[in-house]
Amino acid sequence: MKKLPNKCEGGCACGFVRYKITSDPLIVHCCHCRYCQRQTGASFALNALFEANHVEILNGTVNEIITPSSNGKGQKITRCPKCEIAIWSSYFMGGIKDMIRFVRVGTLDNPDLLPPDVHIFTASKQPWVNLPPNALAFDEFYNYEDIWTIENQKIRLSLLAKAKSK
Repeated sequence: MKKLPNKCEGGCACGFVRYKITSDPLIVHCCHCRYCQRQTGASFALNALFEANHVEILNGTVNEIITPSSNGKGQKITRCPKCEIAIWSSYFMGGIKDMIRFVRVGTLDNPDLLPPDVHIFTASKQPWVNLPPNALAFDEFYNYEDIWTIENQKIRLSLLAKAKSK
């Protein structure tokens, strides 16, 4: 599990939105699906997953838009209202909804801190993208119980329980 320094901050390109992270990530995904490719205009999206209550806006405001996702449930993308940079997303997966933020690693002041733990949807990765030989990679998605740490799996299950009780 990756450990972040006590002060881990990030923001948008124009500096209007600043945020801080107050926990370590649950996991870091490098997603190679066609939706991420289209939405980012790049070969993949690099997202660090955090409990939403551990990602705090320091200054600025954000806009949220709903976009399609491969599972058909949609994705809420949080953007700076001025430069429109995507800062994080919330997927409507497994009933967790807004309790997990998929922070765009590139918006961190030091994105080098969070290389991917896992590569997902590699069946649609660009053929010229070469993954390291020891990279954990899946053609589609993975089984949470097999990949997440026991500690982070407990957090995920707790969030699912909260979602079901609402």
